[in-house]
Amino acid sequence: MNVPRIELAPGYSISRIIRGGWQLSVGHHQAGVDEAAAIEGMRLCAETGITTFDCADIYTGVEELIGRFLRTHRDERPIQIHTKYVPDLDSLATLTPQNTVAVIDRSLQRLGIQRLDLVQFHWWDYDIPGYVEAAHTLDNLRLQGKVRHIGVTNFDVAHLSEILDAGVPVVSNQVQYSVLDRRPATDMATYCASHRVSLLCYGTLAGGFLTDRYLNAPPPQEPFENRSLTKYRLIIEEIGGWSRYQNLLQVLRAIADKHGTNIAAIASRYVLDQPQVAGAIIGMRSNHRIAEAHRLFDLPLSSDDLGLIDACLTQSAGPRGPVFGLERIKDGRHAGIMKMNLGQPS
Repeated sequence: MNVPRIELAPGYSISRIIRGGWQLSVGHHQAGVDEAAAIEGMRLCAETGITTFDCADIYTGVEELIGRFLRTHRDERPIQIHTKYVPDLDSLATLTPQNTVAVIDRSLQRLGIQRLDLVQFHWWDYDIPGYVEAAHTLDNLRLQGKVRHIGVTNFDVAHLSEILDAGVPVVSNQVQYSVLDRRPATDMATYCASHRVSLLCYGTLAGGFLTDRYLNAPPPQEPFENRSLTKYRLIIEEIGGWSRYQNLLQVLRAIADKHGTNIAAIASRYVLDQPQVAGAIIGMRSNHRIAEAHRLFDLPLSSDDLGLIDACLTQSAGPRGPVFGLERIKDGRHAGIMKMNLGQPS
């Protein structure tokens, strides 16, 4: 049982399903993290071909957790480690190359490895200059052998083009992409196709909202059981609210019935089939999700299936605008739930 692979750059391939790490971070879930179960899940992923793991410097405890797994990993298939570099909002104006190097060195130490396969760079506020310079520092680390490839995360076309025009060899952009949030389809996918940049997609299941669990269910009440639900509940409001979202679930359920599967599988396959999408990042807190992920590639969506989804989505109000545009609105409700200062070494 294996997951298809795709070449992200010449000589570098990844599994098209990427094991997500945000759900394993300290404070994400009220129930906490079962470390032994998480490491066992990583082992099962690796054994069955899901060999690409996503994490971040700001996902508290996740790099260390993956590092503990790597120390015991004996499978012949290598693991690809994709982390992120997310400098604090409060540090952007004074960020130095030394700060960037310190964070990358810290990630290497936490993971217990000599080179990061992909570092995905995020910048909170485009009004604060310095993101091109920080990307150049990452490129210098690539030339030194500490970083294999450079990606970005949540960059829009205008600012991704600045980094590419500056000569930084970006191979991927990690973006939020789902049947609820199709902002990458507007101009990002076309731009990336012409510049050989792949899309790696998070939010494919909208934190669990794109599953059968919420079909015909009332809206969950706050406080939500995890931070993902807080985030993606706002996206549901952007498309027109709970009723419009339920209409979409009904359509996905009808397609799932036709294929003998579930809503999560249809939602995941939809994203994997979009132009320029190299991989979908899925947080697998339970091991049955691993088996479900493998079955995605035996699930072809027909033109009729896609037509039903598109017809439903044309009725939605949003979200509109560029990738991560709503989330960058200062004092906006999306920005208001984000933690933008999770601490970098000095």
